Amino acid sequence: MQIGADEAGKGPVLGPMVAAAVRAPADAIPAGVDDSKRLSSERRNDLAERLRAADAVAAEVAVVRPARIDDPATDMNGLTVAAQAEAIAAVAGDGDHVVVDAGDVDAARFGRRVREAVDTAVEMQAEHRADERHAHVAAASVLAKVERDARIEALTEAFGDVGSGYPGDERTRAFLADYVDEHGHLPACARASWATCDDVLAAAEQSSLSEF
Repeated sequence: MQIGADEAGKGPVLGPMVAAAVRAPADAIPAGVDDSKRLSSERRNDLAERLRAADAVAAEVAVVRPARIDDPATDMNGLTVAAQAEAIAAVAGDGDHVVVDAGDVDAARFGRRVREAVDTAVEMQAEHRADERHAHVAAASVLAKVERDARIEALTEAFGDVGSGYPGDERTRAFLADYVDEHGHLPACARASWATCDDVLAAAEQSSLSEF
């Protein structure tokens, strides 16, 4: 059986990174799957619902929360390996052929690391931009993105407008600045090890000093 794996949310300053794996016969993958970044939110949600509802499709997600990302003993490449491996292991059977979207400049090395982290005897293939060439990987990218977006929507419900969670989003930076101004510390949903958080804390400290 074929499996595809991918992740979403490596770069944001808010929320988790999410990896997903999809195991299915080729004819069970809905037409129109693509790299999730190329699809509208509505299209991604529709495809995700169809994948989840299909009896022939086995899918799983693995969530890496900010506290784990901030652990100084980890790095994003290693966490991407671990997350993809966790999702794959949850659906894999002996002899499955797995294609993963490589989260390392050395695709072969990334594939070896994921393979070593999966207990099941699978064949592993890692490629850059695999979500553009392999339907199973595209399907996994869709599920990962939909789950990641749901986590950001939950933050919006809890805190108000948090933006997209990416460092370049002014709404995200404004949320962080306002939260630190009100509470004196970063929210638990923030990746405190990101430079964006350092900038926000430094600005808050400078503002506090200027008041004296």
